[in-house]
Parts: sequence; structure tokens; C-alpha cells
Amino acid sequence: MTSYFVRRFLLIAPTFIGVTILVFVLTRLVPGGPIERMLQEAAMAGGDFTSATSGFDGHGGSTLSDEQIEELKVYYGFDKPVLVAYVEWLGKVLVLDLGTSTRYNDPVWDTIRDRLPISIFYGVATLILTYGVCIPLGIVKSIRHNTTFDNVSSALVFFGYAIPSYIVGIALLTAFAANLDWFPLGGFVGDDFDSLSAPGKVVDVLWHATLPLLAYMAGAFAVTTMLMKNSLMDNLAADYVRTAIAKGMDFRRAVFGHAFRNSLIPIATSFGNIITLFLTGSFLIEKIFNIDGFGLLAFESLVERDYPVVMGALVLSSLLFLIGNILSDICVALVDPRVKFGSGESAQ
Repeated sequence: MTSYFVRRFLLIAPTFIGVTILVFVLTRLVPGGPIERMLQEAAMAGGDFTSATSGFDGHGGSTLSDEQIEELKVYYGFDKPVLVAYVEWLGKVLVLDLGTSTRYNDPVWDTIRDRLPISIFYGVATLILTYGVCIPLGIVKSIRHNTTFDNVSSALVFFGYAIPSYIVGIALLTAFAANLDWFPLGGFVGDDFDSLSAPGKVVDVLWHATLPLLAYMAGAFAVTTMLMKNSLMDNLAADYVRTAIAKGMDFRRAVFGHAFRNSLIPIATSFGNIITLFLTGSFLIEKIFNIDGFGLLAFESLVERDYPVVMGALVLSSLLFLIGNILSDICVALVDPRVKFGSGESAQ
């Protein structure tokens, strides 16, 4: 098993290079780069949009001279072939230099680091709440299958799953913030956060986070709950559990001593991928609730053609996704002792 995980870690580097070089090439091919955007903004301010865009192609008439445009190309690295520019960018990444944002004129890492605590908070809170509620709920639903509780909870769960999370966010914001004024309209903390005591700051953060967390959980809640329920029901109907009960084992012990661990295997396979929630989140939810998180930063940077931040966000998210896949395999190996990675088969 050790050799399997060593190979998986060794595959991170070529996979990372493949993903980043593809996106890097696309940033050079798509129109509307940072230089064009700067020229367009200058032209719109001067009322000469057409001349600005033609100036970028080297035909003159721009608000900037050809020499100034060439200097901008050199500054942003657009004067070099794509592969040469990528190798230079990758070399800087290896020394933890993600470049400078063309939108904020700050180091990319500093720009991302300011958003990380918010995204990590919502990612960890969503993870804890989703598994902390869905696993017990799935257990109860499997034991009380086809009862009123099971049917009503299934209807509520699938109702939330059928509605996109951003629609859930809009509905919650309209009902409980705009109309009832129970929660704030947005933001991560209140305006008077710095003047509050430590307990007051905790309450303020939780007060602002309640509605966004409900919106975050809407999609994954139904999937995790029903996955736990169906998996546990299959194991309770298996011969080894029925035999244990027939031999006089207490039903509670049969559930939690035998069936429960095996029922966690399907959930463990996707556990590692949720690590991407720590950063990516949902830019739509962050936009709705005015949360300056990592997901919204990546989306706005893509719209504004802030390619250094786009590539920096890609570096973090791709690495987390690759590591998350390995973490999923580790979780499966911990839950299911029959799994022997690298042996070509599982022990029966």
C-alpha cells in the first residue's frame, strides 16, 4: 500500500504541469488580456474606444504610444513565447512567487491570503455540519425506513436538493434578512466587529454565517444523507448482519459494531474531494451574501483578466484537488481493511 501512495504522490507533479500549462496557454490565446483592458479603460475615459483597441494591434492611434505598449508587454510577460513564459512562471511558483496582480497591483499571494481565512471558515464549517448532521440522519432514516419521519425528512431533503444553492441563498436572504430582519444582509462580520468582546465577535461571525452556511449545505445535504441511508440499509440486509442478529447479537450492536463501518465506505470515497471546499466555495453564494472569499476572488479575476491571480487560484485549487483524491483513498483504506492498494485485488 505504501508503494501505491508513493506513486500517487509522484503523479501530482506531471498532472499539475498538465493542468496549469493548459490554462496558461488559454490565458494567452483568449482576447481581452490585461493590456487590452487597460487600453479600453483609457479609451472609454477619453471617448476613443476604437483607437485604443487598434493601438494594441500595433496600428497606432492609441492613447498610449507603441513604445509604451511594448513596455507593458514586457512588464506583463506577453513579449515572450508561450512555453518560455510558462517555464519562467513555473520557476517562480517553485520558489513560492505567484507574481503580481494586474488588478490590485499587490503580490498574488498577499491578495489570496487575505481571502483564505474566510473561505477556510466556511469550508470547515460546511464540512463539519454536513457530516455531523447527515450521517446521524442517514442512520435514523435507515432504521426507521418507510415511517412518517423517513418520508417527511426525505421530502424536505430532496426539496432542498432540487433547488440550486444560490436560489436557496436568495430565498433565505429575502425572507430572513430583508423581510424579517433576523439576520444581516451580507458580509462576514458587522461594522462594529473590532469594538466587540471575544464572545461578541464569535456571536457576530455566527450571526453573519448562518444563512450562507444553509445555502452551502443545500446541495450536499441530500446526497450525503441518502448515501448513508442506502448504504446502511444494504449492510443491514447483508447475510453477515442477519446472521449476527440470528445468533442473539443486540440490534444496536449489530448496527454500530458491524454495519456502520462498512456503510461509511461510499462516503469515504468522496471525503477527500470536499477539501476543495476549503478554498473554492461558491462564488455565487459569496456574491449574494457579499462575502469576500476565495471563490469570488477567482471569478472576479477571471472576468477582469487578472491572469496572475487566476493562475495563483489554479495552483492552490488543483493541488488541493490532487491531494484530496489521495486523501479519499486513504480514508477508504482506513474504513475498509479489505482494500489493499497496489496488490491488484482486495482481500475477501
